[in-house]
Amino acid sequence: MALLSLQEVTIGFGGPLLLDKVNLQIEAGEKTVLLGRNGEGKTTLLRLLNGDITPDSGSVTRRQGSTTALLTQEIPAGITGKVYDIVSAGLGKNGALLARYHQVGSLLSEKEDKVLTAELDRLQQALEAADGWHAQRRVEDIISRMGLEPGAAFAELSAGLKRRTLLARALAGSPDVLLLDEPTNHMDIETIARLEDLLSEYSGTFVLVTHDRVLVQKLANRIIEIDRGKLSSWACDYRTFLERKGFLLEAEEVQWAKFDKKLAKEETWIRQGIKARRTRNEGRVRKLLGMREVRRRRREQVGAVRMQTQQSGLSGKVVIEAEKVNFAYDEKPLIRDFTCAIMRGDRVGIIGPNGSGKTTLLRILLAELAPLEGEVSHGTKLEVVYFDQLREQLEEKKTVKENIAGGNDYVTVGGSQRHVFGYLQDFLFTPERSRTKVEVLSGGERSRLLLARLFTRPANLLVLDEPTNDLDIETLELLEELLLEYNGTLLLVSHDRAFLNNVVTNTLALEGEGAVKEYIGGYDDWLRQGGSSAPAKKEKVAAIEEKERKKNARVRKLTYNEERELAALPRRIEEMEQEREQLFDDMANPEFFKRQGDEIAAARARLADLEKELAGAYERWEYLEEIKTPLS
Repeated sequence: MALLSLQEVTIGFGGPLLLDKVNLQIEAGEKTVLLGRNGEGKTTLLRLLNGDITPDSGSVTRRQGSTTALLTQEIPAGITGKVYDIVSAGLGKNGALLARYHQVGSLLSEKEDKVLTAELDRLQQALEAADGWHAQRRVEDIISRMGLEPGAAFAELSAGLKRRTLLARALAGSPDVLLLDEPTNHMDIETIARLEDLLSEYSGTFVLVTHDRVLVQKLANRIIEIDRGKLSSWACDYRTFLERKGFLLEAEEVQWAKFDKKLAKEETWIRQGIKARRTRNEGRVRKLLGMREVRRRRREQVGAVRMQTQQSGLSGKVVIEAEKVNFAYDEKPLIRDFTCAIMRGDRVGIIGPNGSGKTTLLRILLAELAPLEGEVSHGTKLEVVYFDQLREQLEEKKTVKENIAGGNDYVTVGGSQRHVFGYLQDFLFTPERSRTKVEVLSGGERSRLLLARLFTRPANLLVLDEPTNDLDIETLELLEELLLEYNGTLLLVSHDRAFLNNVVTNTLALEGEGAVKEYIGGYDDWLRQGGSSAPAKKEKVAAIEEKERKKNARVRKLTYNEERELAALPRRIEEMEQEREQLFDDMANPEFFKRQGDEIAAARARLADLEKELAGAYERWEYLEEIKTPLS
């Protein structure tokens, strides 16, 4: 029996249904990533799986005795106490014993007390009887691996550290199904790497909602997509999903085009009048009515976000120069002896752990904050637009429309006047949604609104502080394309590794004790150049091992059997690729999913096997070629 199962589930909150008679099974051991645009219902599905809400119709069942734990996007209100107490609470009864044991021990370390000593003895006995020490080791291990301070007060932590604490609490309980809703929001790159390692080693089952494409590619062995109220399941990694999804959408467009052409022909026939209503044509009339109903019920994809920056005149060749800049808070150095020159057209990424001073560096570069020592100078003709990570530029009590145009009905975009509702529809705000107040918007809607607001303003220096939080993957990729086409200069703070790799030309890394170092390229280039971080060290070790493997491969010649194997590999790979393409073509046909369940499962299993076989064949081919043709 599946751990969790949805049967014919329907749920909606006004407007189109978020889930429309969907079926889903979550099996033990699955590493599932849940994808879909903002507002499609990903969070709602997680809440259904966790039992927080009930469907309008259909049923949600779980295997008897199985447990779930949900890490929500927002940090719940009212959580207080030390980090240790909150993490141990994930263990239930044992966790409460551990937390109290920890508290009493801390009190006794300050002063002796007979009552407390007696309580500590009772707690110790209870923990021994319940195998509580094993639980204690688990709590301490998770706290250590998440880089948390057990004695820190939760209320005083940053948003990123609070989410890490709540994630640790969820992991501590070893739930049968771990439900994670955008866990990387507000996390720095090093913490995301910790999460990646934890989930890679996690022996349980998880369902993960994330916009981090690197995380999706590395973790998922199954992808579930929510699209227009329906669920589709793909037993593959992210890159393969993108290929297959593309085929499916193309097939859908072809099928709809054929349907619409036939419907138009039947509509022309019915308008001929009396002949269309003769008794012998009643079947055709009924069929037309059915086609009209099918067309009425069709839910087409919501249009993609359409955005463009407003280019102003060129800035000077030198945009910003910093010379021997120093800055500290409470005598703690954040920036020490920092010198750089940012030139027109540079796209600069800024990375570093939470609290290292990324936003402070931005403010110093923008001359919003004066350095304690050193100088910052700006070039000529600068026009700056600034996207702040807290979205504080948005006015909560005003509507979406008022935040864009004030009391006006038109905005100037690209030198032309556009009606504000039309402009906001480019960012997926309907006229009705445009009249709502900002305070009720989701995180993704706030991000889109701030982008819409900023892009009404001409700029030749675009400053983006964590713009990727809460955006869906499709909007992220559109923003990437926009920034690549942007002719001005870009300063970008981000923890999104794929976004950094795809956009920036050089990287400023805050590496501790005030050191700010400049590297050419994006995140992966920073790793290759020896950037100081835990993931960087792992990458360097992997690179050394790979170099050594290749070196060893070059010191010998191919055997007779290896020569025959190498000669046969191209043909073998071609045959596997042809089989894979045929399976893709079959799956792209909507009729494929009407087959028997075991046929669909067999086809998916064969595709998964082919992907592994192809990867192995390509790796073997490369290995044998390296031996055959040594590098000079």
